[in-house]
Amino acid sequence: MLTLDNLQPNPGAKHRKKRLGCGESSGLGKTCGKGNKGQKARSGGSIRPGFEGGQMPLHRRLPKKGFNNTRFRDTIAIVNIEQLEAFFAAGDNVTENELRAKGLVKGDCDAVKVLGNGNLSKAINLVVDFASKSVAAKIEAAGGTLVLLSENA
Repeated sequence: MLTLDNLQPNPGAKHRKKRLGCGESSGLGKTCGKGNKGQKARSGGSIRPGFEGGQMPLHRRLPKKGFNNTRFRDTIAIVNIEQLEAFFAAGDNVTENELRAKGLVKGDCDAVKVLGNGNLSKAINLVVDFASKSVAAKIEAAGGTLVLLSENA
């Protein structure tokens, strides 16, 4: 039975500290496992990642070419019609705030786009940035309305 007086860590969970400078016979005396002289033997002596001893490092030798748009692109949250069918009732007004409240849109995004995966049997009023053509057709067929916030959708 485990009680406070016989608590101990699991076997192998604790490892003894490496005690440096305890005589030559300990194996870690004199130079303490650092070898003889040089930058790595000194106190505070460490070499930063990517340093190649003064040679031009690889990341500076390779040509930098082209443009990457990753940091400038818009992030678009995707929602499917089947999710709207499951989470909203007939006659509901669906905006980005309602989608966030239901957990369908999470994190930072610049726009919300609804895709036409699934079927819609309820008339809902959808206000989003983008929607596919099939979504527009399905919402109109169910008797709902679709308002697109983006001008060039």
